[in-house]
Amino acid sequence: MAKYKQRNYSQNVLIPVSLSEQSAPGTLEFAIHVLVEERMDMTRFDAKFKNDETGCKAYNPKILLKIILLAYSRGILHSRKIERECKRNVTFMALSCWQEPDHSTIAAFVSNLREEIKPLFRDVVLVCEEMGLLGGTEFSLDGCKLPSNASKRWSGTFSQLQEKKEKIERRVASMLEEQVKADRREGKDGSEETRRSKHIERLKKQAARIEKFLQENEPKPGKQYKEVRSNVTDNESAMMTTPHGTIQGYNGQALVDAKHQVIIEGEAFGWGQDHHHLEPVVTGAQENMKAIGKGDEYFRGALLTADTAYHSSESIKKCEEEGIDAYIPDKDYRKRHPGLEVKNHP
Repeated sequence: MAKYKQRNYSQNVLIPVSLSEQSAPGTLEFAIHVLVEERMDMTRFDAKFKNDETGCKAYNPKILLKIILLAYSRGILHSRKIERECKRNVTFMALSCWQEPDHSTIAAFVSNLREEIKPLFRDVVLVCEEMGLLGGTEFSLDGCKLPSNASKRWSGTFSQLQEKKEKIERRVASMLEEQVKADRREGKDGSEETRRSKHIERLKKQAARIEKFLQENEPKPGKQYKEVRSNVTDNESAMMTTPHGTIQGYNGQALVDAKHQVIIEGEAFGWGQDHHHLEPVVTGAQENMKAIGKGDEYFRGALLTADTAYHSSESIKKCEEEGIDAYIPDKDYRKRHPGLEVKNHP
């Protein structure tokens, strides 16, 4: 009869862990650790803290940035999931130096990172340039649509939102009338009355939320000066069509250096059409390269490829002004050249 070793999953085990040995050279977590510790200027965060003399000690911004970058690289975006990883994943424990920031701390840090992301991004681009990872001769531009933390049902033009508010108010009035009638009837159900009251309260809050938004904001003009839909939850996002349906989100754009696929400019836009994005992305890339010591002519003569969605008069004009050798097929390219495959990335 076969004999097996005993196993007991309820036992406790103490495992010695060396934090410094968890990030081996050549891994992404090691690169994040070295970049944040040695190459990024994190002193810009010091002014955000007012605990020199009073208040508890804060988490070091280096710790928070490391675990956030590692989490994003693994597709972990929610602060509660990042918090959970810091408690159970040894790699996250090593980068956080065994500290466990909660989700509210992580979320607050991310929301306050808006003004700091550009300098940090440029620090990384500078390191890539010093290591010879940038070719500077061939680039490609592409994007993807990302959902935001906002519901499509809270989107609409100002007239549509006003109509939605009025519809909710009519519903509230109708339910209040039903409640009065129910109160007059004998043998009324207390649980039913409680549910109705809670529903009425929720509807009132929704109507008040829309009313506040309409008072504090202006209609959003589109590219053709026609009003586009606003969103009560996240007004910088927009409704966009994707292969998987319509989402409320952002259009993320990235300009990539072809030598080692290093992103030299990235931005998220609240506009779904790509043909408006080449000009601001190229302008942003120029600013990044100037910030690391490159001249105004850095992109002159460079080759740029993008797909049909980026073909527009303003895109072509921008490339001509900057002397960029652009390859952007128009919408009829495949009709004129059937069978040819257009690749975006060089």
